[in-house]
Amino acid sequence: MAIGTPLVRNPKLDPRFVFYKMEIRRSKIHRFGVHALEPIPANRKVMEYTGERCNRMETKRRGEGEYTYLYTLDSYWTLDGAVGGSGAEIINHSCEPNLVGRIMKGHILYMSLRPIKRGEELTIDYNFEKNTGSNKCGCGTASCRGTLQKK
Repeated sequence: MAIGTPLVRNPKLDPRFVFYKMEIRRSKIHRFGVHALEPIPANRKVMEYTGERCNRMETKRRGEGEYTYLYTLDSYWTLDGAVGGSGAEIINHSCEPNLVGRIMKGHILYMSLRPIKRGEELTIDYNFEKNTGSNKCGCGTASCRGTLQKK
């Protein structure tokens, strides 16, 4: 049995959880990315992060792989976007993100931090904990901290 989360090979957007027109295509940051097909105003619900609900033990097992699509919901539950994901699991990290994740009533919502232009890639700051190793950042922004971990 393979350790970790399966690699999402053919990512798709689930229209039930996407609130603006967008598409998945190749990214300058990493593999695939989600791109806006229309302008998105600031402070709007853009997409919901969905996936299979995993307890702490299962989350630890799935977190061992090279690629993970895990988003912590609370101190016990994590969503694995590789299984039943909405497409939000494909959104890449940036040190200057245009989205932020908000947990509301048991749902993870991605909200726009600022106006997003048509064609722009959607990004979020993963804010990995300092003790989670070192993951190199490829966002290329002026304020890039060089890592996905918090400084």
